[in-house]
Amino acid sequence: MSVGVCYFPEQWPRERWETDVEAMAEAGLEYVRMAEFSWAVLEPERGDFDFEWLDRAVELIGEHGMEAVLCTPTATPPKWLVDERPEILQAEPDGTPRAFGSRRHYCFNSDAYREETRRIVEKLADHYADNPHVAGWQTDNEFGCHDTVRCYCDDCSRAFSEWLAERYEHVEELNTAWGNTFWSQRYNDFEAVDPPRHTAAEHHPSRLLEYYRFANDSVVEYNRLQADLLRERNDDWFITHNFMGRFDSLDAYSVSEDLDLVSWDSYPTGFVQDRLEDGHQPTPDQLRAGDPDQVGMDHDIYRSALDRPFWVMEQQPGDVNWPPHCPQPGDGAMRLWAHHAVAHGADAVLYFRWRRAVEGQEQYHAGLRKQDGSPDRGYEDATQTASEFENVLADGLDHVDAPVAVLHDYDNLWALSEQPHAPDFEYWNLLDAFYSAFRARGVQVDVVHPSSDLSGYDIVAAPALHLVTDALAARLTDFVETGGEVLFGPRSGVKDAYNKLQPRLQPGPLTDLVGARIDQHESLPPHLESCVTHLETGTNYEYRTWGEWLEPTTASPLLEYDGTTGGVACGRPAAVVNDERDGTVTYCGVWPEADLADALVEPILERAAVDYSSRLPDGVRVGARDGYTWVTNFSSDRYRIRPASETTPVIGGLEIDGFDVTVVEGDAVDDLSVVSLE
Repeated sequence: MSVGVCYFPEQWPRERWETDVEAMAEAGLEYVRMAEFSWAVLEPERGDFDFEWLDRAVELIGEHGMEAVLCTPTATPPKWLVDERPEILQAEPDGTPRAFGSRRHYCFNSDAYREETRRIVEKLADHYADNPHVAGWQTDNEFGCHDTVRCYCDDCSRAFSEWLAERYEHVEELNTAWGNTFWSQRYNDFEAVDPPRHTAAEHHPSRLLEYYRFANDSVVEYNRLQADLLRERNDDWFITHNFMGRFDSLDAYSVSEDLDLVSWDSYPTGFVQDRLEDGHQPTPDQLRAGDPDQVGMDHDIYRSALDRPFWVMEQQPGDVNWPPHCPQPGDGAMRLWAHHAVAHGADAVLYFRWRRAVEGQEQYHAGLRKQDGSPDRGYEDATQTASEFENVLADGLDHVDAPVAVLHDYDNLWALSEQPHAPDFEYWNLLDAFYSAFRARGVQVDVVHPSSDLSGYDIVAAPALHLVTDALAARLTDFVETGGEVLFGPRSGVKDAYNKLQPRLQPGPLTDLVGARIDQHESLPPHLESCVTHLETGTNYEYRTWGEWLEPTTASPLLEYDGTTGGVACGRPAAVVNDERDGTVTYCGVWPEADLADALVEPILERAAVDYSSRLPDGVRVGARDGYTWVTNFSSDRYRIRPASETTPVIGGLEIDGFDVTVVEGDAVDDLSVVSLE
């Protein structure tokens, strides 16, 4: 397990560099990431390269026993390049170019920018090909940040037409697949299909989905260009990219296919503010430490992308500049986040950044050190974490072994986001409702693409499987028939791969597997009382946002709409259970609140014989990896941990403070309980 930091030597006086690097080594840091925004310093004028400053920084890092992770600087093309070749700029949906003065202003489909990218990456890779202190490379920086995956320029229009021509044999095939007779939207040739630019009403949903796929493929190609160039120079380097949590427009699974190592940038107190649905406010504890399930699902996505350990390339070091509010993290939170990441499968955590910047857009973003070089609050957390990793977890850890797979697919995200049918129907929040139910029982979860091999899992949860093909339905049927448990959420099997309603009633290709059809659906505003009754226990549970009326064929009703609320669905099935050979399918036609989600998940865990804990308090989560169990406390409350068997913590104690962590040897998940000391 390793701890590192991000450093910008070009922003500081040269006489300070050795002092900074020496302090990094003393803190126990092992990796230093550099150069992702340095093109204008590396090449101040065309063809005039200056690597001496970076050479010296890399040399210092090596002299102090650390390794450098270098970055291609393509996220920030310099002003002289924009002036020479303005065609590299992205365009907004209304055609307005995105101007110089920020970052991520280039177009992925610009032939000019791909040419310039090849030139600078080749130059850097050639220069450092034999440097023993360079461990690997990060391509670019945060693809998709600032809504920059989708461009609407003329280069993208040309590339989109070419992309469609490769996918469809004839334009009539496209017209049929999309259903372009609607609103007279038929095309006579592929060149006529332009990007979905600004228009009077909403765009055709099939056209939008295909454009989103095309734009994502453009990023995949651009990233592959860089990865291939780097590997040609030194195939011992690892190649990674630093994703950001829940960037809707970028399919992390597809980009990851060209990487050796997946990494991402984790900012818990920022994410809990700008990634919550409208009208929901973070709790005081979440403002101090974030939401463990929100951050945890991101960890699990990036671990699952290549089914191997990942890195956190940027870990929040303190207060940050970009969310609506910037409360100081709780005492110990920066250490807590690093342990939480390792419990979810991280092999390295790098804090962003070493020192607070004194210039530019991120002056209000903390570092491990203040701008004068003195330690900031995150520094002590980072040094303590590095010591714990070195002394307790020094030998590294095996991969996380998860018995549950949650299916996550960006095509489904894009389709549901374009036609949510309710203002508060938000894809990520629906995933959270099911994911958190498993995590609240101490169960480890992979978050995988539906095309993944599911044979190693006991349970598959599909909270938002909106687009379903016959082939996917067959794979899920095989999983159930051979003994697996599947849990479907609402709006499953509604549409085909082109974002059109299935000709069969919902759940379409899943109907036989589910053993029921959907008769009606409704979206519900928050002020309408929404309640269902569990037919086995008689317990009433609240749900929200979405409800479907099920008509069982072979399935047995599990939930029924409660008659006391006066809704038109009164007495109709809201969820069913269907036995299919050796396995079982549960279909939940409502968006469950936390208590209902737990009531759905617990019997599934029992049937699958998966170990689980008592239901954990909000903010407390359990992670298990390679013979260790982490209990992470994202709340300010104090708790006592009661494992089923006697065990001695190797980090922390059986009494855990607010924003703290305890690590014990062994599998302590089964029958573990966490009791409040408040």
